[in-house]
Amino acid sequence: MAGSGLLVSVRRKSWAWASISFRPAAMLSSRRIERSPRRIPVFRRKTTLSFLNRPDLPNLAYKRLKGKTPGVIFIPGYLSTMNGTKAVAVEEFCKSLGHSYIRFDYAGCGSSDGNIQECTLGKWRKDVLSIIDDIAEGPQILVGSSMGGWLMLHAAIARPEKVVALIGIATAADTLVSQFNQLSFEAKKEVEVNGTWKIPSKYSEDGHYLFKYSFIKEAELHCLLHSPIPVKCPVRLLHGMKDDVIPWHTSMQVADRVISQDVDVILRKNGDHRMKEKEDIKLLVCTIDDLIDKLSTVT
Repeated sequence: MAGSGLLVSVRRKSWAWASISFRPAAMLSSRRIERSPRRIPVFRRKTTLSFLNRPDLPNLAYKRLKGKTPGVIFIPGYLSTMNGTKAVAVEEFCKSLGHSYIRFDYAGCGSSDGNIQECTLGKWRKDVLSIIDDIAEGPQILVGSSMGGWLMLHAAIARPEKVVALIGIATAADTLVSQFNQLSFEAKKEVEVNGTWKIPSKYSEDGHYLFKYSFIKEAELHCLLHSPIPVKCPVRLLHGMKDDVIPWHTSMQVADRVISQDVDVILRKNGDHRMKEKEDIKLLVCTIDDLIDKLSTVT
């Protein structure tokens, strides 16, 4: 089993009248969470660090595994890199299947060029699109973690002909902006005057994340939950119910807003924000496996 979880299937656009079913993850179809993903012996290829040179933008560091399509692209969270637990685990899984895979660092992060102080959500959106346009070949499944889940939605909107499925892990759509807007008038004014907003976080080495006020204001331009999200491909949203960073209700909102009729929300009762425990990883790769099988069948 992939561990305790709940599957929420949203089949209509209106949340108030959505058809929703809650059931243990183990009750998913026999080709999904209840089984171990299929393993096909293949040559153990190694990925090497490469750089995407962009004349007017910072060069992006990435690792690419060539193989069958649909390929998989991992989009990391805020200040995370391509070397995170989930990103590496997905690469190993794609190797076992012989499917192509790409992981990369945003500008200003990890091995990529750029100044983190100059980065914005919009610039990182361009980074994702550069990887899709210039590195990826053929149809792609995007796996977005936290802020990467927000960006994967934008990528699916911008490149519907190439993005064929989405998997969000603790998808953080609009969350930074909504959390800022929940502050009191006085607190927001203080952030504006100081130019920065400090948010305590156990996931940061400094014990907090420091957001520039300009970053928050620019992020407002990329909010999605205020209207229907024009994403028509299959969407799978994984979220831990003990996530103390991004409320799991956010994934429910995303499921409601996307216009796709093929949407599942899978909640892990004991999952935290990072969703990188053994059973979390198993759920993730089984979800990828299921979508590859689904898309291959459709093709």
